[in-house]
Amino acid sequence: MTDKRIYQIGLTMIEGVGDVLARQLLEVLGDAEAVFVEKPRLLEKVPGIGKTIATKERRDKALSLAEKELAFVEKNHIALYFLTDADYPKRLFECPDAPVLFYFKGNADLNAARVISVVGTRRATAYGQEQTEHLLNELSRSFPDLLVVSGLAYGIDICAHRSALKCQLPTVGVLAHGLDRIYPPVHRATAVEMLAHGGLLTDFPMDTNPDRQNFVRRNRIVAGLADAIIVVESAEKGGSLITADLALSYGRDIFTFPGRVTDPRSKGCNALIRQNKAGLITCAEDLILSMRWDVASQTQALPQQAQLLFSENQEGNRVLELLIAHKEMHINELALSLDLPIQQLSPILFELEVDGKIKSMPGGNYKVDYAGIKG
Repeated sequence: MTDKRIYQIGLTMIEGVGDVLARQLLEVLGDAEAVFVEKPRLLEKVPGIGKTIATKERRDKALSLAEKELAFVEKNHIALYFLTDADYPKRLFECPDAPVLFYFKGNADLNAARVISVVGTRRATAYGQEQTEHLLNELSRSFPDLLVVSGLAYGIDICAHRSALKCQLPTVGVLAHGLDRIYPPVHRATAVEMLAHGGLLTDFPMDTNPDRQNFVRRNRIVAGLADAIIVVESAEKGGSLITADLALSYGRDIFTFPGRVTDPRSKGCNALIRQNKAGLITCAEDLILSMRWDVASQTQALPQQAQLLFSENQEGNRVLELLIAHKEMHINELALSLDLPIQQLSPILFELEVDGKIKSMPGGNYKVDYAGIKG
């Protein structure tokens, strides 16, 4: 009986099949093994799969590569996370282009209660490094199990990893290459330390070089793993802004530190704030309040409180319950979820806002005002 992991790894190694197409194959065929045992004419019926991709030769080549990869995985005690596994990171699973399979070495809980990704320029200033260190130091006092994710690159990335380790926070590095190497090599000592207090993660197999395009691709994992992405410093263009845009597309919260208008390494952060893509933070407390982590222990009881406050307004109850569950929702999303026309929903939102129970946010979004709920 063939190890199912051979088929799972092999699915990611079929030339021409990316994560989105692989997910479609799984949805149609049920599991990875079926992709390799079904006849080509059945595979060709899957949208995006042509005769070239469905050939037996291409699939056999992928299985051969997968056998070598599995041998490397077993020899180095690397964990595999497949999309259908029960312990696959739930936040990442929500992303439409999440990796069908990734490799992880370490001991971090990838489904931790709170996860942040810290990103920024490779040419970090003393200001950026200080903000990173202070932020994680302050967060560690309230949330010792907070998971810190970054990319092990120069600048803000490595500062975030080292600061997390110093504060005894678990930290995970998302790599743009296989687990048979560390790039940049000067970060090897930190990477080894992370294996005991976090880990290293990649969706690239061994023998993959840290090519430029791989860094852009790995950014989707940095964005998808976290509840919030913190951009510490960024130029007007850069990988951090790509990560921020990906995070926005996944519905994640973005935060950034403001910088001097004359500093080129703050232009990206200032632009995120100006465009209402990111919330402005100056310290850990700003982040904690914005994420409502200060009231997380109370959220389970809040739906009942909402019912007491709006016992005669069932639609108001439903709005509050949705906003509590989703943190923030657009008026169109609320209308669809409640099956209410906008013209009927708007007066309800207005009443809740006047009563101090919700806040209107930029772009037609709404979130609960917990101070108003408790009041």
